[in-house]
Amino acid sequence: MSDMTADRVGVLETPLNEPLWQVRGISKAFPGVQALEDVSMDIYPGEVHALLGENGSGKSTLAKCIAGVHQPEKGEILFRGRPVRFHHPMDARAAGVATIYQEFSLVPSLTVAENIYLGRYPRNSAGMIDWPAVRKGTRQVLEQLSLAIDPDEIVRTLSVAEQQLVEIAKAISLESNLLIMDEPTAALGLLETQRLMELIRRLTAQNKAIIYISHRLDEVFQIADRVTILKDGRRVASEPISKLKMGDVVRAMVGFDIQQHYPKERHVRDEVCLEVQGIRTENGVNDVSFSVRVGEVFGLGGMLGSGRTEIARAIYGLDKIVAGKILLNGRQVVFNSPREAVAAGVGMVPENRKADGCFFNFEGPKNITISRLKELLQGPFLSLLKEREFGELYLKRMNIPATALERSVQYLSGGNQQKVILARWLFSQARILIMDEPTQGIDIGAKLEVYHVINELTASGISIILISSDFPELLAMSDRVAVVRDGKILHITQSEQMTEYQLIGMASGAGTSDEIE
Repeated sequence: MSDMTADRVGVLETPLNEPLWQVRGISKAFPGVQALEDVSMDIYPGEVHALLGENGSGKSTLAKCIAGVHQPEKGEILFRGRPVRFHHPMDARAAGVATIYQEFSLVPSLTVAENIYLGRYPRNSAGMIDWPAVRKGTRQVLEQLSLAIDPDEIVRTLSVAEQQLVEIAKAISLESNLLIMDEPTAALGLLETQRLMELIRRLTAQNKAIIYISHRLDEVFQIADRVTILKDGRRVASEPISKLKMGDVVRAMVGFDIQQHYPKERHVRDEVCLEVQGIRTENGVNDVSFSVRVGEVFGLGGMLGSGRTEIARAIYGLDKIVAGKILLNGRQVVFNSPREAVAAGVGMVPENRKADGCFFNFEGPKNITISRLKELLQGPFLSLLKEREFGELYLKRMNIPATALERSVQYLSGGNQQKVILARWLFSQARILIMDEPTQGIDIGAKLEVYHVINELTASGISIILISSDFPELLAMSDRVAVVRDGKILHITQSEQMTEYQLIGMASGAGTSDEIE
């Protein structure tokens, strides 16, 4: 197997009916884990090739082998029929591979433009960085995504969704022939996702190849030409999308049929546990009122930036309320911090579990019991024995791998990390739980487990405020849904009385529920 330089890449042409890239018999192991075993796939120019599987199936490992992050023990990668070996991601980039990872690779303290051109700044005649060229190139790539973001904006000031779009812009700015997208829409709303789909079509029209990794199967059936499915590190299917149905894909991924994708149970009681009356914040919430009953799932639906998360932040004590009031079990409360909200029985599963949810340097028990440390006291000291006992109990209850007892949660899949956060709030004995995008970036099996946890929580009398950009999920798992736009609630109705079409229309400003049929 020979190395391939960037110079040799540019002179070769590939017919559209022949693979641009080929993976042949790739195997990759990590300590105690066989991540990939004899995996092969062909990637054609002008094609979107979806790579699917549950968390831990080997999708990201395979993508990282192609991108030069990991070197496989067996097998080979071919570019235009010739074997290549990448010792470093820069080798893959030189061969035309650009990657959008699920974990952001942005530098928060740098500007958008600096991030997009990091490591490849253009130089002027004096040998200095050509900053006008950097800004101009950044504007051009941002325009492709219809993004009104200032190239000089510091990345850490952007929302999670905006950072995801900058990550995408960074990848497409490279002169690439293969673009690997790992969960590119996980943090995006409907409009941003539609823009990305349009961009993907433009890229494939230029004969670029795309490997598309996503847990959102509706997107896959919308954009993919071919599908390869992995399970436990092995390829179990590789077919044109036209030959598959949704049920075929799900069955291959999880190994069984999912008879009911959204196993909703209704446990709403008559008594009201939370009342929000005309609240307003400096962060865009404007005269918002609603109530939540015991055992109810109250959904907040809206487009990205509509104010859904800002409403949740106000209730949880993250943003100061400047007008209006909140009543908990009939008594007015004022939360000046999340600590006060937690003490009153309000918990929150944040949108970004990586940055705001898990403590990645801690094992599972510490992540769970941190929400109610007083339960671990033995005299004036924390009992490590109690910490382990409680941790083991809740790990079993949430069906989280026992390895989380001893190892940092950073080694868990995204779905299991989410379940650790849910276990934390179960342990805290929260009576109201705000769940912001709880199934974002996790696989179908893990989503089902989250849905079952929601049912378990509501059955025990816990109330849930659910925020989700997955509108079918929101409508299916909520008892009532509020439509949010511009920091206001426009409409509240029983979930079964609203269609996805109506929700999208109201949330995007196309019309009211009566006007949209």
